[in-house]
Amino acid sequence: MNPKSIVNLFSILVLFFSLSYVFPIVVSIFYDDGALNLFTTTLIIVSATGVIGLFFTRNVKSELSQKDGFVIIALFWVVLSMAGSIPFYLSGMSFIDSLFESMSGITTTGATVISNIDGLPESLLFYRQLLQWMGGMGLIVLAIAVMPVLGIRGGQIYKTEIPGAMGDQRLTPRIEETAKALWVIYFSLTVICGLLYYLNDMSGFDAVSHAMSTVAIGGFSTHDESIGYFDSVSIEMICMLFMVLSASSFALHYFAINKKKPLKYLFDPEFRFFVSVLLLVFAIAMLVSIFSQSDGTPTFREVAFHSVSTVTTTGFSITSSADWPFSISFLLLIGAFIGACSGSVGGGVKSWRVMIMLNHAYNNIMKIIHPHSVVSLKIGTKSVGDDVATSVWGFFSIYVISFVILLLAVLISGLDLESAFSAVGACLNNLGPGLGVVSENYGDINSFAKGILAFSMLLGRLEIFTLLVLLTPMFWSK
Repeated sequence: MNPKSIVNLFSILVLFFSLSYVFPIVVSIFYDDGALNLFTTTLIIVSATGVIGLFFTRNVKSELSQKDGFVIIALFWVVLSMAGSIPFYLSGMSFIDSLFESMSGITTTGATVISNIDGLPESLLFYRQLLQWMGGMGLIVLAIAVMPVLGIRGGQIYKTEIPGAMGDQRLTPRIEETAKALWVIYFSLTVICGLLYYLNDMSGFDAVSHAMSTVAIGGFSTHDESIGYFDSVSIEMICMLFMVLSASSFALHYFAINKKKPLKYLFDPEFRFFVSVLLLVFAIAMLVSIFSQSDGTPTFREVAFHSVSTVTTTGFSITSSADWPFSISFLLLIGAFIGACSGSVGGGVKSWRVMIMLNHAYNNIMKIIHPHSVVSLKIGTKSVGDDVATSVWGFFSIYVISFVILLLAVLISGLDLESAFSAVGACLNNLGPGLGVVSENYGDINSFAKGILAFSMLLGRLEIFTLLVLLTPMFWSK
């Protein structure tokens, strides 16, 4: 491992990130919202940090190993969240609240500690959405797209940043071209989503802000009532469409658009499984709502929207679910555990892993019934090796262990079981809203619990292994 190379590249990435503060500065000047000093001060602090780092490592060549990639990814998301928290801290929020809000934005979780979102300055509102949009596809991936200009190769970073099956999947022969292709699709979806929002009576500011949050599967809104503020069926339909598109593999979008193979969606086993899970969750929730005898049961419209929002791990809402039957709310939360597709910006365990585990379990049952039969593990038409299945089960085991440890830590902080379970599940799966005292926001829980949950967001965003591998002594041995 080369510490100087890491610091050098790290400084470049921090400088790259500092450019993002220009956008809320422009918004603040345009709306004259009185928050200009928050972002100018932050811009100076963050850019100065990057310049100082570059100065001391100016003659270093950035040759990176895979070990360096793991370190850079983990450190970058931590430091990025700390840098992102500065405007919130300068606005009067506590350090832990600022870090929580920033981590939630960067990791596209969508959990918030702010209770009066409508009262925030326009620039701070826009900044929250921008954090999610940049964190959605991964700032690292965008950086990789421009690294060749600086004479830096980013292949090792790409492999550790892109989750699931996409980690070793190149849509183009070169990593840099793949990163560019992903960002072109990501940006295009954002533009189209924003235009559709605007054409359906959203203001320009709200349309841009919600487009960024929708495509990023973030869940932040510029209003306390979230998407429900607009009370528009057409806006909700657009939102559901783009949540599904963003929760689908971007490799599918690439083949559908660049390779002109739109039927790829129909024949992709993971996409079909993802849609099936979404429809199943909706159907069960709807049946419970119809036959429930309790008050406050959700309507068809509410169940449909919240099913898509939760399973895709976005976290938007159109109404409060506090009065819903607990079984419906819990069902939706379980859907978030399955989550989005691999190679998407969504969270959760990921549909492809769940598919492999279910098929592997089924094959083992068949072997018990027919001991002498030869049963191969297939996903669609492709065979999956035992090593892959073992790796997936290993991931799931670590996921469950991590969840239990985090749950115990939050319970020790004093939260009740319902709130603690949902909070850890929502943060680890990058969903956002939970149940109980965290159904609206996380402002009322104690600082210790906020710190644990912020770590949960990072753990979920980096798909557990990327972060946990840094905590093993073997990783640091030569």
